[in-house]
Amino acid sequence: MRLKLIVYLVISLLVSSCMDNKDEKSTRSKSNMDIDKKVDSLLALMTLEEKVGQLNMYSDFWESTGPANTKSAQEKFDHLKRGWVGAMLNVHGAKNTKRIQKIAVEETRLGIPLLFGYDVIHGFKTISPIPLAEAASWDLDAIQTSARIAGIEASAAGLHWTFAPMVDVSRDPRWGRVMEGAGEDAYLGSKIAAARVRGFQGDDIGAKNTIAACAKHFAAYGFVEAGKEYNTVDIGTSTLYNVVLPPFKTAANVGVKTFMNSFNDLNGIPVTAHKELQRKLLKGEWDFKGLVVSDWASIKELISWGHATDEKEAAILALSAGNDMDMEGYVYINELTDIIKSGELSEEVLNEAVSRILRLKFELGLFDDPYRYCNEELESKTLGKQEHQQAVLDMAKKSIVLLKNDNQKLPLKRAGQTIAVIGPLAVDKDSPLGNWRAAAEPNSAVSVLEGLKSYGDNTILYHKGVDLVNDSPSFAKEANINMTNRQGIKDAANLASKADIVIMVLGEHGFQSGEARSKTNLKLPGLQQELLEAVYKVNPNIVLVLQSGRPLIIDWAAKHIPSIVMAWQLGSQSGNALAEVLYGDYVPSGKLPMTFPRDVGQIPIYYNHKNTGRPRNVENNVFWSHYLDAKNSPLFPFGHGLSYTVFNYDKLKTNKQKYSIGEEIKVSVQISNIGEYDGKEVVQLYIRDLVGSVTRPIKELKGFELVDLKKGETKELSFVLTTNDLGFYTNKGAFVIEQGEFEIYIGGSSTTTLKTKIALK
Repeated sequence: MRLKLIVYLVISLLVSSCMDNKDEKSTRSKSNMDIDKKVDSLLALMTLEEKVGQLNMYSDFWESTGPANTKSAQEKFDHLKRGWVGAMLNVHGAKNTKRIQKIAVEETRLGIPLLFGYDVIHGFKTISPIPLAEAASWDLDAIQTSARIAGIEASAAGLHWTFAPMVDVSRDPRWGRVMEGAGEDAYLGSKIAAARVRGFQGDDIGAKNTIAACAKHFAAYGFVEAGKEYNTVDIGTSTLYNVVLPPFKTAANVGVKTFMNSFNDLNGIPVTAHKELQRKLLKGEWDFKGLVVSDWASIKELISWGHATDEKEAAILALSAGNDMDMEGYVYINELTDIIKSGELSEEVLNEAVSRILRLKFELGLFDDPYRYCNEELESKTLGKQEHQQAVLDMAKKSIVLLKNDNQKLPLKRAGQTIAVIGPLAVDKDSPLGNWRAAAEPNSAVSVLEGLKSYGDNTILYHKGVDLVNDSPSFAKEANINMTNRQGIKDAANLASKADIVIMVLGEHGFQSGEARSKTNLKLPGLQQELLEAVYKVNPNIVLVLQSGRPLIIDWAAKHIPSIVMAWQLGSQSGNALAEVLYGDYVPSGKLPMTFPRDVGQIPIYYNHKNTGRPRNVENNVFWSHYLDAKNSPLFPFGHGLSYTVFNYDKLKTNKQKYSIGEEIKVSVQISNIGEYDGKEVVQLYIRDLVGSVTRPIKELKGFELVDLKKGETKELSFVLTTNDLGFYTNKGAFVIEQGEFEIYIGGSSTTTLKTKIALK
């Protein structure tokens, strides 16, 4: 077997005449050779077909013994052996990636290694809470650790690249992919984007336990109309520059290696072919040096959009716009060679895209040792180890949000009670893993019932009450579920009548959110609402544990149920995390990263809305901005989250009242724990620009800090704002800081009223 990689390295060094370092002694190159020169040297050796091949990404076509027995798989295999594949996705495992990498390295002309990518969204084998849940922790260190563990496990399984983090801001819980992001706020989303990028990529992208991150979906995918997947986006430039783009800009600033564009259009142009976004803004103004990959077949979908007449035009539009790699679209591999030969696109445009892909491969160390991520012994020692389980347990506890706790039903007493645990999710070991669970073993999560039984000394009874169903009748039919069977409701209510307290575990199945899981009905699926009301009639002492990948409509529960816990989908250690919180071993500290509506008709609903010209009913008539049949306010606002203790805010002040542009604004506040438990509070700072050349939101998050307080303890917290924090982007994308008056708020949620005022002169 010919070691074409070694041949390439020798030729590459000869062509790079400026290089004189001759003693590379380790598998990872320690020379000072400039990567750009390496890339240029390799480009000079490549045929046109090999260059186009680097832009080609295929999904797995490999079975245990070789390519699958289909025409498509055989064609992909032929392309692999010719050096016409640059990356693969959905292949993982050190043994599997090595088998395919050996073909690319040892059987092709130049031996250029492959990139292996995978959707490592919230863990690989060890599963952390879904990203929206992690965002509820507001704990950037914990979020970075979660991504770091995912990167360690994924790299041990032969992977180089994750298609995460998703940094789309979204205000619409109907969109199933809200579970992948950080919620509705650009500031919080930017901070979390940076934490996740740093976690995946570590301090050194060339280390063997890091993977390249991917900021997606560029851009505005979180604003698809009606929350419907793959839909159109129609937003103003103010929203684009001030809400959508900041998390992407932050990801670029902290060195994310790749971007992925999205399925939507923006201003009538599908973003895969959006030159203003990709070529001018991302690669131009932001000077992004990494590669841009399409989403699955989105280049080919330019035809469906009516933006391209055929694959040839789609290829020209996408590459011209700055899309470097074609994920499972077959468009570049089918069309680009002829396009370049005909002169319809210059080879320089192709070379620019290829160079970005090669650069990442050099940075990852794949040219030094293409098998450095293919260590089966390391893989077996790394995946799912106890240290990782402890970290995701910590992350899960921090992600839980206490929405309501009337009459202090929580925490539970340790002993002497009969507890009825009711609901189809109480024993579910799969749904807590959520969607996008990478290589997790199905049914591997700790269930709520298992967690509760491992704590305390209470008598615990259980009944599922109803089946957990999807919304579609076809799902119920396939699962052999009778959606009209109510006998379980009667039996569960009978059980609840004998208990001191009832824990009801209700919500969505783990696969009812995620990609292609858009919904118009956000109420409890199936017969769960009926079950909840039946149990309430016989025993109102209920703790509702809500599991889902998005905010749900729980208006009835919020009115009647004394205690409600938002448990999201918490990953491998779900049941243990919930047990610790319910029993008070961990005092809840999570805060909502996304607003909970009262009704689906309020959507989109978000905290940083505009004031409008008629915000209040000052004249006692109908002509103001409101609904006839519902309140304007949300059920639970952004930033909301209770504790078992009580925090009091006081003495908010700034170091002065008038500032000049460029001065620091120092803000302080006192916070006291006046309750009965030690606890942690997420202290949130908001501003309001009272008058702007572009209308400004009623509040904007501009800072937060997690503070631990013993019961009875008081601390003074200090924040420093720059005048940049008071600025915004105009409708043409220019950043401005305007003089005027600003209100500064500090408190425990976006509804805080504690404020002071400053002036910028």
